[in-house]
Amino acid sequence: MARLRKFCAYRSIKRPYTRYSKYKAKSFVRARPANRIARYVSGKEQDYPFLIHLVAKNKVQIRDNAIESARLTANRTIEKVLGKIGFYLKVRIYPHHIMRENPLAAGAGADRLSTGMAHSFGKPIGVAAQVRVGQELYTIGTTKEHVALARTALKKAAKKLPLVCGIKVDDLTITSKSKNLLATTITTEPTKKEDNLPAEQANA
Repeated sequence: MARLRKFCAYRSIKRPYTRYSKYKAKSFVRARPANRIARYVSGKEQDYPFLIHLVAKNKVQIRDNAIESARLTANRTIEKVLGKIGFYLKVRIYPHHIMRENPLAAGAGADRLSTGMAHSFGKPIGVAAQVRVGQELYTIGTTKEHVALARTALKKAAKKLPLVCGIKVDDLTITSKSKNLLATTITTEPTKKEDNLPAEQANA
């Protein structure tokens, strides 16, 4: 099996000509490599008061094996303390982009095996997600007592990814309180019957 190359070779975002379709005439590639992400949702899905997000600070491509490695790291860190139903973890990106490579043989007699740049479109070698600046990569839902644990889990997950990340915490309790306060302060005055009548009938 070939050794996995460093991701600096695939990190830059380029315009993808790698559309895959079930119709042969609309497919730009012959096959789509398997997605290595095992699952996108872990834990118990419910309404949590705090949501902690891992946010991208660079515009890069992330391979599916890096996404899965970061997910396993975050899930393992928080699962040791809270169990399997004490939190909610969701992967917010999907590897749509199909990466390809033009294999060039090296060594003795390589000139007979390699085609050079004659057929340089390349073969599919994997899939990746194209990420923009400020996009949320992972989200953990938990309670106030375990916000620090969720931040630690996302910090460990960020070390598995080939970009600089930040952590954002959303306090949903503040949002719900402000909505309730706004609903109690805004009142509608009851309209009188005379307000809807013409001026001559109202003065009569």
